[in-house]
Amino acid sequence: MPNTNAIKTRAIHTGIPGLDEILHGGIPPGAVVILEGEPGTGKTTIGMQFLVEGAVSFNEPGIYITFEELPEQIYEDMSGFGWDLRQLERENKLRVICMEPDILLDQMLQPNGIFEAVVKEIGCKRVVIDSISLFRMVSTQEHARNNVYTIRNIMRKHNLTSFFIREYAELAEMNIPFENYICDGIVRLSLKPLMEKYRKRTIEVLKMRGTRIMEGEHTYKFLNQGVYIVPSLSMAEDKTLTREKEVFSTGIDTLDELLGGGIPRGSVFMIDTNSKANYRYLMSSIYAQRIKDDDCTVALMSGNTPLDTFADTIELFGVSLREAARDGKAFFIEHYRRAVDSDLEKAMIRVDKVANDDYAQVLNDKLGPIFECEDTCDKRWFVYYDLNTIISERGRDFLLRYFAEEMSMWRSLGITIVVHCNFAEIGKETASFLERTCNGVIRTWVDGNYQYLQVTKSPSGRVSAPHIIANAPDEPFVQLI
Repeated sequence: MPNTNAIKTRAIHTGIPGLDEILHGGIPPGAVVILEGEPGTGKTTIGMQFLVEGAVSFNEPGIYITFEELPEQIYEDMSGFGWDLRQLERENKLRVICMEPDILLDQMLQPNGIFEAVVKEIGCKRVVIDSISLFRMVSTQEHARNNVYTIRNIMRKHNLTSFFIREYAELAEMNIPFENYICDGIVRLSLKPLMEKYRKRTIEVLKMRGTRIMEGEHTYKFLNQGVYIVPSLSMAEDKTLTREKEVFSTGIDTLDELLGGGIPRGSVFMIDTNSKANYRYLMSSIYAQRIKDDDCTVALMSGNTPLDTFADTIELFGVSLREAARDGKAFFIEHYRRAVDSDLEKAMIRVDKVANDDYAQVLNDKLGPIFECEDTCDKRWFVYYDLNTIISERGRDFLLRYFAEEMSMWRSLGITIVVHCNFAEIGKETASFLERTCNGVIRTWVDGNYQYLQVTKSPSGRVSAPHIIANAPDEPFVQLI
């Protein structure tokens, strides 16, 4: 016999822009979902859009059951979005039914009642009931619970994916409504203040059995074609970096996923840490992965981490930094007069005695021949840049004058750069400047007893939710939860 636990059923696509993304594909088949919101949030519109998209885009006919609105009024209201409900009814792709709650329940319980007859007639796959709140108004809570429970079971019997619309009031937060336990999902629509004078509409999936959800509140708008949802943490895409650009792995699978595959070649990424955050394994994983993939590397060393210690850390990832240095594939910019072993000394570019005015020229003179060497000129280059060292040794004014020019030059050569800095220590103005010069920002910080990571800027325009950094026993020694 087949292993039914291994069989995955396809999601039911809502067809509502943005909602399927939030639901990681759609609603589980046969799920009964509460769609709740205050008056004016668009519950009816979203419910009808779910049915229209099902009928038109996925050949899944639907039934809209209303207890209060007459069909003629619904036809008129929905025509504003270009939805011809009458035509869909003529094509047997939709039915709009208006009846009393008790009559609906009676007909549902009859084996050959009106409800079952309509389901069979059009081959119904989707149902919207507007609204189940009326059951509370016409009966006791116990009776209302039994009625909603019965209707839910009837939906499951016919394998109908359903939205049960519910009026939401702040008072409902005081006691958890019984429908929350009975139904498979809860989607809440809200109106929130925006810039004092305006209001914004948000949608949040509070519960959905059988699928992952994108947590948080997401903004939605009414457009000519219906509701359009913009998932949270979305910004404009930098198509010059995302279109047909190779990306490389950070060595941390979950971080690669947040970055849409990895870090794009030829980009500049900033890792922003606070004073308590341990970025050591994050940065070491990225750096070690570059050497594993046969990139050549340059590292501007941190004042807190001697090169020998850095090399020992990289060896934890199965990479010999000393061997890479001997082969001319790893070089190090050092601002401090610190001794290192002989394998690493020949790869050092010491700038501790170089004045600020001469720094750019000296670095170009040292790195130019390295980049152009016959043995390495056809290689891909990666630069790790500890910006805290530049600020502490050369000052903030030097940083503001020099950093953007240097990054621009290296990017023009197709070099990928990952920069480490602590935004909190350099002030908002300088941090804002640095963020503008970068294509992406990965922020990690400690709050209470946990360390978090969040992608706050990326070329794809997507920004991640905060993830907890947890220890892992094996390489890369961290995981994002």
